[in-house]
Amino acid sequence: MTTAPSFQWLHIGAGSFHRAHQAWYLHRLLQTRGEHDDRWYIALGNIRDDATDLLNTLEKQHGQYVLETVTPSGKRDYELITSIKKIVPWDATLSALIATGSAAETQVISFTVTEGGYYLDAHLQLDQHNADLKHDLDGGVCTIYGAMTHILQQRMKNHAGPVTLLCCDNVRHNGQRFYTGLTEFLTLRGLTDLLAWLPGAVTTPNTMVDRITPRPSADIASRVRQQLPIEDAVPVMAESFIQWVIEDRFAAKRPALEKVGVEWVDDVNPYEEAKTRILNASHSAIAWAGTLAGLSFIDESTRVRDIYRMAWDYVTADVIPCLSPSPVQLENYRDVVLDRFSNPYIKDTNQRVAADGLSKIPGFITPTLITRYEQGGEPRACSVLPALYFMFMRRWHEGTLPYTYQDGILCAEEVHCWYTSTDPIVAYASYQPLFASLAGNAAFVQLLRETVTHLEHQFQRLT
Repeated sequence: MTTAPSFQWLHIGAGSFHRAHQAWYLHRLLQTRGEHDDRWYIALGNIRDDATDLLNTLEKQHGQYVLETVTPSGKRDYELITSIKKIVPWDATLSALIATGSAAETQVISFTVTEGGYYLDAHLQLDQHNADLKHDLDGGVCTIYGAMTHILQQRMKNHAGPVTLLCCDNVRHNGQRFYTGLTEFLTLRGLTDLLAWLPGAVTTPNTMVDRITPRPSADIASRVRQQLPIEDAVPVMAESFIQWVIEDRFAAKRPALEKVGVEWVDDVNPYEEAKTRILNASHSAIAWAGTLAGLSFIDESTRVRDIYRMAWDYVTADVIPCLSPSPVQLENYRDVVLDRFSNPYIKDTNQRVAADGLSKIPGFITPTLITRYEQGGEPRACSVLPALYFMFMRRWHEGTLPYTYQDGILCAEEVHCWYTSTDPIVAYASYQPLFASLAGNAAFVQLLRETVTHLEHQFQRLT
């Protein structure tokens, strides 16, 4: 009797979000036990040596772990996730990851490397000044481009067949922009053979992913033990809400994820724009504002009336006019998002959500600023967001943030220069990587100056 082939899904990026999102969907599909559905499994690996302890623990647990979800009303559910069947060990040359990605049974390679992990500048081109990118342009493997280049070179050599590359990060037009970045990287490397092979062998669908997934709290393991007869050293927690929208452009086989709620669409753009501009931008703004107000968590920050109103006004006054008409019910989506942020049981930290602002401003916020000006409006409500980031990074410059700020593309010298210049507002508002065509615009500079002054008085009252 011939054994039916298995289909491998390699995921790069061993963070909590993948284990609460993509792995959950595939686990649920496996539970349906439909024809061919149980032949899929996830192989999990990482580019950097910052998840080795997690991977080692998952290896000991045979890839299994418990996901705890919680609703805004406090109802908790627990589920043993079983879709990860292979743990890919890390090594400096990523030899095991490359071997897994180039295997013929690998049909999908997805990745979550954070917004900053794509190294895109204001012109959506690779930031060739970045040290990690420079390293990989010399043949290294410490970025998604370096790792994927080695995987694809080996697939081409092995005649391993077509593969879908699936970006699962909050990057606008994420599949398209990853493909653009990858082809620019290959061009800079002079890999003409691989560039010629790519169009017939690879697709990079755009996707929209959504589930708030904080870093696991210290008490989650004890709650798991109380609910399930399982000793889990690496449980993960998330909100109950989940969504995944994907363009149906897979190069090879794909699992029937529509059976478990994934939405296959021809164009993900309306869903993506609603999510990045409403959810992601508001999330970051609340984290920056909450930090400035001396708070630690997203939920408590959202419940501050003035902070909630900032986010509500931003969406209502500036985002909805930019995105209308839309297949998404934007007002309802706004209210659901702010309700999710207010969930007192998630305890997502301002520190986690505040990260990577240098990628989030141009990706989530600047497009709304530009569109509102083009529409003839003044984006006063939207200007609050970059003003908050200016004030937040001023605290970073002064060394008075209550935590370490993490940003994958931070050039500390450049940012310090904003605040040591004769006019920090002008220096900040003229920074093209953040504000693109608005950089240095006199009306925008004046609006930002007025908004910062207003917020400074407002936060004096809040603190």
